[in-house]
Amino acid sequence: MLGTMRTDPARNWAMVDLLAETGWTDQVYVAGAGKALEEGGLVDMEEKKSRLVSLGPEGTKAAVEGLLEFRLWEWISNQDDSGRSMESLLSAGFDRKEAGPGVGLLKGLGISIEAGAFVVDDEDAVSRAIDQRSSFIQSLAEGATESSSLDGALVEHFTSRGGLIEFEDTVSRTWSLTKEGASVDDSELAEVDLIGELTTEILQAEAWRGAEFKPFDVSAPTPTSLGGRTHPMQALIERIRSVFLEMGFSEIEGDYVQSAGWNMDALYIPQSHPARTMQDTFYLSEPERVEVESEYLDLWAKVHEHGHDTGSRGWGGTFDKDEAQRALLRTHTTVNTVRYIAGNPNVPSRVFGIGRVFRQESIDRTHLPEFHQIEGIIHEPDASLPMLISTLKTFYAKMGYPDVRIRPAYFPYTEPSVEVDIRWREEWMELGGSGIFRPEVTEPLGTEWPVCAWGMGLERLAMLILDLDDIRQLYLPDLERLRKMPLL
Repeated sequence: MLGTMRTDPARNWAMVDLLAETGWTDQVYVAGAGKALEEGGLVDMEEKKSRLVSLGPEGTKAAVEGLLEFRLWEWISNQDDSGRSMESLLSAGFDRKEAGPGVGLLKGLGISIEAGAFVVDDEDAVSRAIDQRSSFIQSLAEGATESSSLDGALVEHFTSRGGLIEFEDTVSRTWSLTKEGASVDDSELAEVDLIGELTTEILQAEAWRGAEFKPFDVSAPTPTSLGGRTHPMQALIERIRSVFLEMGFSEIEGDYVQSAGWNMDALYIPQSHPARTMQDTFYLSEPERVEVESEYLDLWAKVHEHGHDTGSRGWGGTFDKDEAQRALLRTHTTVNTVRYIAGNPNVPSRVFGIGRVFRQESIDRTHLPEFHQIEGIIHEPDASLPMLISTLKTFYAKMGYPDVRIRPAYFPYTEPSVEVDIRWREEWMELGGSGIFRPEVTEPLGTEWPVCAWGMGLERLAMLILDLDDIRQLYLPDLERLRKMPLL
């Protein structure tokens, strides 16, 4: 390649020129040789990026039949005022699939609809705008065109309309000799065959013996692999699952649709609590009710009204059993653990769950109406607060956060209650609540053993691990951003 370029030292050599002069048939040879010469300071390479615009499938169709707004405007122009109606438009052969988008395009051109009739204030302006769009499409019908030579406003307009235009990004390269490259003596140039790839044929024929091999720079940057990978959220769930399983816990699951009784009343949350209002909880109309066994309704009623035999005075008032059977989308995964205890009141257990929960939250950088919770319990005769704290510290240490702080807190269904903070970016961040279930929760479920319980938001933990500052970034369909997130 260098010898070829030295035949005309002042020339800027394009790819096609070098292929023709060297006799090579593959552009890879020119690109590879040019890169080596550039690294050696013998040539300069210049890249020019361009974007070509061509017609898409819908654009090709429009070039023959006319744009939708062109056909609609042609029909409107040939009608008198009494005939310019939506009813007449549908009778003229335009189906509803065309009429809806078409009317939207006409409104963008200044045509309004009043009492079902089309009203045009400036027919000349509408005609000019449609003619410009039609001319644009016809110009592309002649072949792909450099985007920089086209009307930017029209390119932007048709980009927003699916299938009308397509883009192709191209890169053209030229090479020129540097002073050092031009001063190389011809006697220093020699053509040598290098083996760049070992194949079965080369090895079997022993052609590699005595041959020279192309050197490879193992430290050179390589393109990022774009193969399939697990979504970061799913990868984090699998990591958390493996940590709990490693610690000897078993996994449980539950249904999204629950009764208010199991979701709220079983946890000794008063029926007047603000979290139970329509502003915070998704109640369902189908099913509107979820039947609850009468034995639990009776027990919850006694506990809520006067504490039953738990040693509590209860919340007072009258317990509404119909309210307890209202259907809702679960607001936390704790409902799974209390139902598990009710089904296994005399079986020592250490279980966890990871699942979606639903709350009436306004969407912002730290809140979503649908998110995940990590829930766990230790249910056995010797369960205690120190056991709970050591379990949580072990879990977070295995997740990569050994600096854990425990603070006193209040939750309606645990006593004592604590919040868990971890050290992140030189600050303490709260990740979840925990504590020992109150007797008002456990005794109606059939057990008098202590129950260590905890719950935490998965998305908040994901934001820390993935170094995000907006929770919505976890669910945006942005493949480029997802590819750049670390592997978990």
